[in-house]
Amino acid sequence: MIELMHFTKRYGDFVAVDDLNLSIGTGEVFGFIGPNGAGKSTTIRFLATLLRPTSGEGKVAGRSVTQDPMGVRKVIGYMPDDFGVYDGMKVWEFLDFFAVAYEIPRSYRKKIIGQVLELLDLTHKRDDYVNGLSKGMKQRLCLAKTLVHDPPVLILDEPASGLDPRARLEMKALLNELRGMGKTILVSSHILSELADFCTSIGVIERGKLLAAGSIADITRQLRQHRVLKVRVVDETADLAAAIMRDESNVKTIEQFDHTITAEYHGDDEALATLLGRLISSGVGVHSFGEEELSLEEVFMMITKGIVN
Repeated sequence: MIELMHFTKRYGDFVAVDDLNLSIGTGEVFGFIGPNGAGKSTTIRFLATLLRPTSGEGKVAGRSVTQDPMGVRKVIGYMPDDFGVYDGMKVWEFLDFFAVAYEIPRSYRKKIIGQVLELLDLTHKRDDYVNGLSKGMKQRLCLAKTLVHDPPVLILDEPASGLDPRARLEMKALLNELRGMGKTILVSSHILSELADFCTSIGVIERGKLLAAGSIADITRQLRQHRVLKVRVVDETADLAAAIMRDESNVKTIEQFDHTITAEYHGDDEALATLLGRLISSGVGVHSFGEEELSLEEVFMMITKGIVN
């Protein structure tokens, strides 16, 4: 759905984005993460047809960003990191303005605006003036205007920037709802906790270089040469569980703290299932059994320290 091929953007001697290659499939929610100034917004503005590349190409829904920018604009909803609103306009008038820009017929505009207001929980603000809205409501309104033409692709640059904690949670819920509607979403942020719960894949960029891209699980497997297994058991069976696990050839190191056992595990899924069966059949009261996952913050720090090239 979204492709970048050798995208490069230079400003004089400064390289903002360097030879970026990326592919985002239909229905994915792709989290574009990196510190401020890493190249996220430059890449997003190129995909939104607002920036010419120094070299390279991009495609959105099969349309060329450089050769068919008007075609790209018809299939994307773009939400910039900083946007203005038109003072003196009511909420419905603001949305109607963009509906006209997208050439939506007059006979459909009222219905579409009503649907978008309901989706974004802005119906009660329909006749309020835009300049009187809170920051969070303005963010909702900006997201609403990206949806009036029902684009299959959403490109959102720091959509929760500047919001208070409650408004951030509400924005996250909205993005989850859009994901459920089948939208392909590219969303950038430098606040990793905003992305961890709903992204199907991520890309890490720093100093204009894409360091890693893929599902969080795949990237974690690249970072770790082994699994970290965490087993919680009923207290009186902890020693038995630890002894059984020490006897496993796939267990390389083991730590026991009260009724929690953490082990470095080198086996595959089938061996893991066999170990669980052995624990249960030996009378161990297993409370929980699974891999210890890296947080998105840990993944980011490990990548940017050069563990993944």
